[in-house]
Parts: sequence; structure tokens; C-alpha cells
Amino acid sequence: MSDEEANTLTRPAADRATVPAPPTTAQPAWLGPLLIVGIVLAALNLRPAITSLGALFEETRTGLGMSGTVAGLITSVPALCFAVFGVTAPRLSRRFGPVAVVCAGMAAVAAGLLIRPFAGGAAGFLAASALSLAGIALTNVLLPVIVKRYFPDRVGTMTGLYSMALAAGTSLAAAATVPLTAALGGSWRTGLMMWAALALVAVLLWLPIARAARRADRAQAAAAGSGEGAAVRTDAGPRVVRSRTAWALACYFGLQATGAYITMGWLPQIFRDAGVSASTAGVLLAVTMVMGVPLAFVIPGLAGRMRNQGAIAVTLGVFGLTGYLGLSFAPAAGAWAWALLLGVSNCAFPLVITMIGLRAKSPAGVVRLSAFAQSTGYLISIPGPLVIGTLYQHSGGWDLPLALMAGLLVPQIALGVLAGRDRTIEDECGMRD
Repeated sequence: MSDEEANTLTRPAADRATVPAPPTTAQPAWLGPLLIVGIVLAALNLRPAITSLGALFEETRTGLGMSGTVAGLITSVPALCFAVFGVTAPRLSRRFGPVAVVCAGMAAVAAGLLIRPFAGGAAGFLAASALSLAGIALTNVLLPVIVKRYFPDRVGTMTGLYSMALAAGTSLAAAATVPLTAALGGSWRTGLMMWAALALVAVLLWLPIARAARRADRAQAAAAGSGEGAAVRTDAGPRVVRSRTAWALACYFGLQATGAYITMGWLPQIFRDAGVSASTAGVLLAVTMVMGVPLAFVIPGLAGRMRNQGAIAVTLGVFGLTGYLGLSFAPAAGAWAWALLLGVSNCAFPLVITMIGLRAKSPAGVVRLSAFAQSTGYLISIPGPLVIGTLYQHSGGWDLPLALMAGLLVPQIALGVLAGRDRTIEDECGMRD
């Protein structure tokens, strides 16, 4: 049985009947395959702007003369930008269509990466970074919408594909930025700017995709006799704030993002304080991040075949609890095992992205649910790394921070069970097809 057949058969009968078919009127044959490549390229560009800066952060701070306060602000900017700019995605998608907005988002990513190495001070650097992060925020929200619209029977498979690409881009930038910077002369400015090339390739690919999608939308709207742009309207979606599932998804997204940011920011320090060398601690973090590459493909495909994804959320949470427990009692002795376990736990991200696509019946519902869940979730995640740092500083050790990190997994598991139930936001909001 194919992925598509399995996904269709495991969906409830009412849901299968209401999943919209992908647009077919006047759609060129090459658009679907090119969209797959475009989605992968877009996903590859969703984290290098962040992780490349992390790899060269000390050099960047010194080069721009940043104070500790400003440096701390910059580390908090990604989640804030994802929350603020993600809210605008439904309105922009309604006006221009999701494909065109993703194309513009890739252009913003490329422009910001090209501009920020030439900034003369922290303010200019922060503004250019915000431009890139705005493009990333829009793409974060709208990729699930594009998957739902053009690949409605392959939500799990396509989500797994771009989640895997996102994890690969994250790991690639983290691992390759420093050696590539050294090979290109050692300047942090060059090391940051080189990732603009990947974004420019994505822009070049998305331009013909956007033109073809726009022509297909116009032709379909004309054929339906409903006026230009009716095929891409997203303002008919449900009011997601009335949905308990939407709130469960948003809070689950926020807690998993909190765990991911804490892991990326503090895991090497935990190992170093336990006596692990700095180089080994960096490799352990890389192991944790690399775990997301294969699992980001496997988990969405599995979730798409299941009526209820709560069991996956519980399993990922148990892996995380075991990892934090190990870090508390034997951080150095079992370092590799704890890194692997936390890497599995951090794969809650592709799970929640898949659930966003499954918990709404239409692209209109997905765009609103995606924007709401991601924007609210990123706002929830902002204090986490700062709180952990404060607890570490004032307690003088990792017992209390690790207890908090493990404690946050308990509500995360409960919310994952709620979000994974076989229902849609349209049903909860009393919408009718």
C-alpha cells in the first residue's frame, strides 16, 4: 500500500470527504515536481541564518563591539520575530497567495543575509537579521499550507520531507560555518554572508513556481465563475481561538520549542560543567541535532497514517524525561546516550507541524491554525532559555534547571495527547462545508 493510500484510508470518512483536491485547472505538469524541490530548498534555508550566527557569535560580538545586554537581545530575537511576523502570514497569503509569499520570504532571507555582514554596528546588524527572520517566519507558517493545498493526500510524507530538510540545514550550518569561514579567509563577515547563496538559489526556483501558481489560480477562479483570486482565499477559515485543539497545538508547539532552544543553548555547557571537553561537548550537541534528520522524515509519515498521534507525543516525551534524568545523575558517563535521547525528544517539532496539517480540513483552516499555533508557541518559548540561565547562575549548578526542564515535559506530553486527538478545528468551531 502506498503512502497516499495508507494516509487516505486511516483518515475518518468525514475528513476524507472534505480534504480538498489540489488545484488542477491550468496547472502545468511540471509545477508539482518543482514544488517538491522548492519546498526542500525553502526548508533548508529556515535555520542557517540562526545557527551560522551561533557558530560565529563570539567573533561577531567582538567585531561589532556588542555589549552583553545587546548580545543577549540578539539571542532572543529569532523566537520574537517568528511570533510577530508569523501573525501576518494569513493576511499576506489572502492578498497574494501562499506561494507568492513564500517566494518573497526567501527573497527577504537572502537580502538580510547579504546586508548584515556589512553592518557597521549592532543596530544595523539586528535590523538585517530581523529582515531574514521575517522571511523565515512567513515561510514557517505557510509551508504547511502549501503542503495541504498541493499535496492533500501526502501531508505526512511531504511534511517529513521538509522537516528533514530543515533539520539538515540546521545541522549543516552549525557544523560547516566555522571550517568554511576559515577556508575563505577567516572573516566572520564572509562566514555569515556565504549562506545567502543558498537563499538566492531558493529565490530563483520559487520565482517560476509563483508565476505558474498565480496563473493556475486565476484560470481556476475564472473557470469556477467566482472572480479572480477566489481559489486562494483564506479568510473563510474558522476562528481558531475558539478551538481547544488549536490551543493545545499552540501550547505544545511552545513547550517543544522551549525544550529545543534550551538544548541548543545550554546542552554543551551542561556537559562541560560535568568534565567533558569543549570539543566533545560540541560534537555531542551536533549528535543531538543530527538525530532530527532521519526522524524528521519518519515521524510525520507515521503520524499521517495514524488516527491519533498522542502515542507519538508520549513516546517522544518519555525519551526526553529519560535524557534529563540521565543528565542529572551521570552527565559525563552516559553523555552519548543522553545526547541521543534528547535528539529523539526534540523531534516533537516535525510531529506538531504534521498535526497542524491534519487538524484542519482545508487550506483556509491550515493557514490560520499554522499562524496561530506557531506565533503563540514562539511567544511561549521566549522566556525558557533565559529562565534556565538565571536558575543556573543563582543555584550554581544544574540540578534545579534540569528539574525544570524535565518538569516542562509533563504538560508537553499532556498537550500532545490533546492535540493528537482525531478531530478538526472546523468541527470544534461548528463550521460546515
